[in-house]
Amino acid sequence: MKAGGTAEVEPTTASIRYAGTKRGLFYYLRRDWQLYALLLIPLSFVLLFKYAPMSGLMLAFKEYKIAKGFWGSEWVGLEVFQELFAKPEFFKAVRNTLLLNMLDLLFSFTMPIVLALLLNEIRGTLFKRVNQTLLYLPHFLSWVIIGAIAYQLLGEGSGMINNLIEQMGGDRIPFLQKDTNWLFSYLAIGVWYSMGWGTIIYLAAITGVNPELYEAATMDGAGRLRKMWNVTIPSIRMTIITLLILSLGNVMGGSFERIIGLANKATTEFTTTIPVLVYRWGIEGGDFSRATALGLFQAVIGLILVVIADRIAKKLGEDGLF
Repeated sequence: MKAGGTAEVEPTTASIRYAGTKRGLFYYLRRDWQLYALLLIPLSFVLLFKYAPMSGLMLAFKEYKIAKGFWGSEWVGLEVFQELFAKPEFFKAVRNTLLLNMLDLLFSFTMPIVLALLLNEIRGTLFKRVNQTLLYLPHFLSWVIIGAIAYQLLGEGSGMINNLIEQMGGDRIPFLQKDTNWLFSYLAIGVWYSMGWGTIIYLAAITGVNPELYEAATMDGAGRLRKMWNVTIPSIRMTIITLLILSLGNVMGGSFERIIGLANKATTEFTTTIPVLVYRWGIEGGDFSRATALGLFQAVIGLILVVIADRIAKKLGEDGLF
C-alpha cells in the first residue's frame, strides 16, 4: 500500500509477457546469434536448391533453344502444354504414376503403422532393438543396390529363390520378367524398403500416449488387441492423418531411382512414369521445355491433392496442415 491509500499493482503474467514482446529483432539476434548462424546452413540449402531453380519453370512457356539461351528463346505461352497433353506417352505415364503410387499408398503407408503397433508390444528390450536395427537397414541402401539384390534373388535365370523353387520340384517364376509379376514384386520390395524407417515417427507418437489410458483399459478387462484398437490408434490418429496428407502430395510423383533400379527391357508396361518421362525428354532427348512442363504439371497436381486432403481432414474435425 502506497502513501495516500493507493494500492500497488503487482505485475501480472500477461503484462510480463507483453513487456517481453517489445524487445526488437536485434535483441534476439544478439542474444542467440549462434543459433541463427547454425540456421543459415539449412536455410541456404533450401534457398539454393529448392527456390532458386524455380526460375527455370519459365522454360515450360518457351521454345527453349540452347543456342539462343534462357532469355533469347521464344515465348510460346501454353503451346508446350498443348503438345504435352497430345502425346500418348503422357497419358500412359499419368496412368502408371497414379497406379503405382496409389498401390504404394495402400501398402507402404499402412504397413509401418502395423509394424509400429507390433514393435510397441515387444517387451524384450534387446530383441526389440535388434529387430528395429534390421528393419531400418534397407533405408540406408540406394535403389541401385536394392535393384541388384532383387535381381540376384528374384531373377528367372539364376535367381536364388528360383533355384530353390526348382530344387523343390517347382517351375521357375518370372518375378521381374513379366509385367504383372513385376508390379507385385515392385510393391513388395517397396514395402520391405520403407516399412522399418516409417515406424520411427509412429513409435515416437506412441511413446507420448498417456499410460493411464492403458491402465484404465486394463481395469476394464481389455486385452492387447483391444488396447491397440481403442487406445493406441486413436491416440496417434493425428500423426497418421498428417503423414497421409503429405503422402497424397507425392501421388503424382514417385521414385525415379526405384523404377530405374528395378526396370528391364522385358517389362515396359508399368515402368513409364512421370519422373521417368521427365528424364527421357529432358536429359536423354534434350527437350527441356516439354520436360519442364511435365514437371510443373506434376507439382501443381500434387499441391492440389494436398490442399484437398487438408480441407477434407478439417471437415472431418481434424486439425490438418494449414
